Amino acid sequence: SDAICNFVICNDSSLRSQPIIFNPDFFVEKLRHEKPEVFTELVVSNITRLIDLPGAELAQLMGEEDPKLPGANSTASGFFRSLMSLKRKEKGVVFGSPLTEEGIAQVSQLIEYLHKNLRAEGLFRVPGNSIRQQILKDALNSGTDIDLDSGEFHSNDVATLLKMFLGELPEPLLTHKHFHAHLKIADLTLFDEKGNKTSTPDKERQIEALQLLFLILPAPNRSLLKLLLDLLYQTAKKQDKNKMSAHNLALMFAPHILWPRNVTANDLQENITKLNNGVTFMIKHSQKLFKAPAYIRECARLHYLGSRAHTSKDDLDLLTSPGSKELQPLKSQKRSRLDTCHQEETQQRTEEALKELFRHVHNMPDSAKKKKLIRQFNKHPTALTPGSDVPTSPAPRRTRSRSFSGLIKRKVLGTPVILERKSRDDTPEPERVSKENVHLLQKCGSPAHVSQVKLKSLEGRKEESCRRMRAHLLSKDSSSL
Repeated sequence: SDAICNFVICNDSSLRSQPIIFNPDFFVEKLRHEKPEVFTELVVSNITRLIDLPGAELAQLMGEEDPKLPGANSTASGFFRSLMSLKRKEKGVVFGSPLTEEGIAQVSQLIEYLHKNLRAEGLFRVPGNSIRQQILKDALNSGTDIDLDSGEFHSNDVATLLKMFLGELPEPLLTHKHFHAHLKIADLTLFDEKGNKTSTPDKERQIEALQLLFLILPAPNRSLLKLLLDLLYQTAKKQDKNKMSAHNLALMFAPHILWPRNVTANDLQENITKLNNGVTFMIKHSQKLFKAPAYIRECARLHYLGSRAHTSKDDLDLLTSPGSKELQPLKSQKRSRLDTCHQEETQQRTEEALKELFRHVHNMPDSAKKKKLIRQFNKHPTALTPGSDVPTSPAPRRTRSRSFSGLIKRKVLGTPVILERKSRDDTPEPERVSKENVHLLQKCGSPAHVSQVKLKSLEGRKEESCRRMRAHLLSKDSSSL
């Protein structure tokens, strides 16, 4: 299942009518094999988004620290550890050894046989014959071919031997590193309208978290886990015949695939219900758990198709060819469209979050805190209320002249006089030059001289207006006398 597909050209016309098998996780598996560090960082970052893992538990999940498991320091665990070490001294090729492709190939014979015999009542619960089981175990360890359909073995013998194989693994099928993560996944529940946790499991988030967690399992563990959960799913579908529901099967297999090694039920008193329910959930939703989430697929695809670093030699030759210049604007347009879509999506999410915050504040009971929040909304309505435009600062008002001569002119003459002050270096625009200025330009020949002449004329007009105003004031004084 972890093999990477290759694309070939088929010239045989008889095979062209066959359906094309498309693997949607092609780039995900390619990234896992070629760049495991990048792949692990991508997956773990999304796991921490869904579940809360403290620093120590996150380090254990990444393999940076040894996992701290319940009951690791008890005397009973020491006894079980020594017992398991004695068993592993007599280990064969399959039983008691770490998972290998050869061991999975041998055990898959048992799984394939059980798929044909799912109607046996009490399957996985009723023990088989110990003598037949030992014969079958020796045959699997020696690597000899076994004819399970000969009628020599019973389905209960094969089912019990499968559980025995899982129980003798050095660590559970879901590994010790993932133990605390599975406990946190069992605590994922829905929230009510007020943001409080409920007792209803959040199935969508649990499925997404398990999908991510299964992606970073070792390849042999993931392959065998998929085969096993599919078998248990098919067994539970025939519970009307075999009397084994998903919960009953979880009770049989949780100690073998999820419980830490060398612990007892007393060590897991607080978490044993979570673990059993977690395995039940895996069995019921096993057909969805081995597909990578859509965003992981997209990230893996963009990692290869969106980067020039991974192009082949032929692609590099195409990029340097003359026709490649036409492709570059298309790529830049596509990238700009993607950036625009990303900005619009971010803006939409921000507005939705602000709307939700606005509704939440108004639904709060009356209190001083609510009044304070509402005052903040009123102070910054454009910043806190979605959909509003950013306010533009008003244009500064032009300050009026406060000079003494200006006040006298407004009092006496009754009409404001606005004088345009221009610097001596300012030159008039060509299309706005009046006829008088044109004559002055012709006479003087320089813009600076024109500005000086204009200023002199303005000063003359100012002195003339002042003389008229003095005469007017003197006439009023004489008439009053």
